[in-house]
Amino acid sequence: MAVKAHAQALVESNDVGDGTRVWAFAHILPGAVVGRDCNVCDGVFIENEVVIGDRVTIKCGVQVWDGVTLEDDVFVGPNATFTNDPFPRSREHLDRYPRTVVRRGASIGANATLLPGIEIGHGAMVGAGAVVTRDVPPHAVVVGNPARITGYAETNRVTPPPAQATEGLRRDTLVEGVTIHRFDRHRDLRGALTALETDDLPFVPRRWFIVHDVPSREVRGEHAHRECHQFLIAVSGTVSVVADDGARRAEAVLDSPDTGIYLPPLTWGVQYRYSPDAALLVFASHGYDAGDYIRDYEEFLSLKGLARGEGADGG
Repeated sequence: MAVKAHAQALVESNDVGDGTRVWAFAHILPGAVVGRDCNVCDGVFIENEVVIGDRVTIKCGVQVWDGVTLEDDVFVGPNATFTNDPFPRSREHLDRYPRTVVRRGASIGANATLLPGIEIGHGAMVGAGAVVTRDVPPHAVVVGNPARITGYAETNRVTPPPAQATEGLRRDTLVEGVTIHRFDRHRDLRGALTALETDDLPFVPRRWFIVHDVPSREVRGEHAHRECHQFLIAVSGTVSVVADDGARRAEAVLDSPDTGIYLPPLTWGVQYRYSPDAALLVFASHGYDAGDYIRDYEEFLSLKGLARGEGADGG
């Protein structure tokens, strides 16, 4: 299937994929690369040093400037604004423009503004009118000015077993291997006591640490482990935990010392929405090893055996 260009569109690039549709008053410069089966709507301008993947939708009134890459299956809403110079001056041009990347499956809402040199993660969602000043994690939903994380897209909310449940009861989630647990809690006039036996954990811990005094509600975690198992408990305050196996995501709110969540190896974990008094206790099966961390989401998907574009966007 050939490129379909409206009679009033100007397509100067010879590197536009089959099946792509270019509508009226759109202009694609000679150096741009545009993939297959894209939809370039009215009034879109695409500059030379731009790479656009397959099945990308760019709605009306968008300008895609030098240095921008839109990976496969990206959606860009009407009048969204990309920028490529942090300190622009008339008739002054950079030798090299900052690289802005929108990873596959992400969506940019109408009238959003993206500052130069940032990355919008795999499957992320930028809300309408948001002003994005820094990187957005995979699958995160961001809104506002400046944009802040309000949640995670296509995430299943999970809850622990009820407090009156049997001691040590656990509940499976839709994420591979991830379970949420409720432990025995004793309360009387003197206060409360929550007991945790080693046998209650899915592994024998070799290390523990506490994340506390988090100065804001920003995201922590954003990594997986190759071999290390982890078990998380909010001993004070509230923390939201997102677990991701590459195909599905689950979110749990840890708000009691008698509730914990188990993250097996090769699970992408995110913690966010820390309350000011939050203290997150983490048990780990291994000692600290920097080489055990996987901090790149695309590498994580590769290690999970999820090929590019195959099944990594499920909810």
